[in-house]
Amino acid sequence: MNASAGAGRPMAGLSAVVIGAGMAGVLMGIRLKDAGVGSLVILEKGGSVGGTWRENTYPGLHCDFPSHLYRYSFDPNPEWSHHFSPGAEIRQYFENAARKFGVFDRIRFDSEVAEARWNGAGWEVKLVDGRVFAADVLISATGFLHVPRYPDIPGLKDFARPCFHTARWDHAVPLDGRRVGLVGTGSTATQVVCALANRAARLCVFQRTPQWVMRLDNPAYSEADKAAFRKDPALMEARFREMEQQMVYLADGAIQGRNAEARAWLERNVQDNLASVRDPVLRQKLTPDYQVGCKRLVMSPSFYESIQHPACELVTAKIERIVAEGVRTNDGGLHALDVLVLATGFDPQAYFCPVKLFGEQGRSIDEVWANGPRAYRSMTVPYMPNFFMIEGPFSPVGNVSAILIAEWQSEYIVNCIAAGAARKVALVPDAQKTEAMMQAYKAATRDTIWFTGGCRSWYLDQDGVPILYPHPAQQFEQEMRRAPDLAEYRAIAL
Repeated sequence: MNASAGAGRPMAGLSAVVIGAGMAGVLMGIRLKDAGVGSLVILEKGGSVGGTWRENTYPGLHCDFPSHLYRYSFDPNPEWSHHFSPGAEIRQYFENAARKFGVFDRIRFDSEVAEARWNGAGWEVKLVDGRVFAADVLISATGFLHVPRYPDIPGLKDFARPCFHTARWDHAVPLDGRRVGLVGTGSTATQVVCALANRAARLCVFQRTPQWVMRLDNPAYSEADKAAFRKDPALMEARFREMEQQMVYLADGAIQGRNAEARAWLERNVQDNLASVRDPVLRQKLTPDYQVGCKRLVMSPSFYESIQHPACELVTAKIERIVAEGVRTNDGGLHALDVLVLATGFDPQAYFCPVKLFGEQGRSIDEVWANGPRAYRSMTVPYMPNFFMIEGPFSPVGNVSAILIAEWQSEYIVNCIAAGAARKVALVPDAQKTEAMMQAYKAATRDTIWFTGGCRSWYLDQDGVPILYPHPAQQFEQEMRRAPDLAEYRAIAL
């Protein structure tokens, strides 16, 4: 079956370069191949397909979206092992899809992009190793959380024992029976805690801000379940639709408060989950002082159970500095460690960085984004003709499935490319219209819980304004399903 509604459009004469062979890059490759793009290359800095699911291999890694929702809509998978599948399984799924839909041989591995320049008629894409690729269309599918963020802690380089970020996990370092320190308490950290609580001799969890944790169990799919999915694909489609509705109920209804019943259900869930912590002192340390949903919701089947394990210690005193033997906190404590793990997340505004873009008249992306990332409809950037992004600024990321967002955006992108190809023009969004859209989005986000909920989060830009799509996810989907209005763009004759 075709994975794209763009099949058969007159794009055989076009060339396209996609940056990244993770979930979004493989998807974009499939869309472009089905749309009939004549020359397609996917440039991947790593040695295999997978993106974040290749980069992240930490203990306990799994997706916090249900497996039968976190898949391409055109490629249901009856073989998922769990309701929330482990990372290695997800990475293999994307590689299988690349092979199945004929884009694996379009991927150039170990091909890190250094810069791309618009020369007036197309893009010249230069790799770190000096190779150059030419393209009519350039698409960034690097993901929005791919550049690790390291904490600004004095003495970090002074630690005399193994220290690494969760996205750069060193599997050669033994953990069993060791004293392990973990900096962070977000989604990644909670998964690591659950995986290591029974393994480490001591697990010190350094918490800066407590999180609201929603309890969601993670049962395995039985062989009978898998056989039923294989026999009747309609069961998987029904499961997909059911989970999609649950996501809308959670993301738009509960988190953004558009459904009072859903909001009340979510608050009961996290409060009841927190109440399972028996020690009142520990429970108080784990209690956030902001509204649920202000930060990205953490989902876990067993975090509170794990943090109460005798080997675990929740440290809420501020880290003063790292020393050779461990972590010193401002209460005078010294936490001696054998391993220090940084679960400090990613730079949410890195987008395609460190790639350097140069558009019309040599304008750099740093110049265009001097006042923060700007994108028209989250996908196109002023002065960057025929350049598109998956999950760019003001996409509805957060507690909405990244695959659904990427599918909606990739469909819109293919429609834009096809419309430009039919007219022999490159499309670039108008700078004033882009700025007007940014200001409208920013004004609307001030009414969302991300702004009013009383927290600091990776959702916020340097001015403290959420850089997320402020309206219901269904509205974004409807916008992406519409044919592009070319009046929103400048057309550059080719």
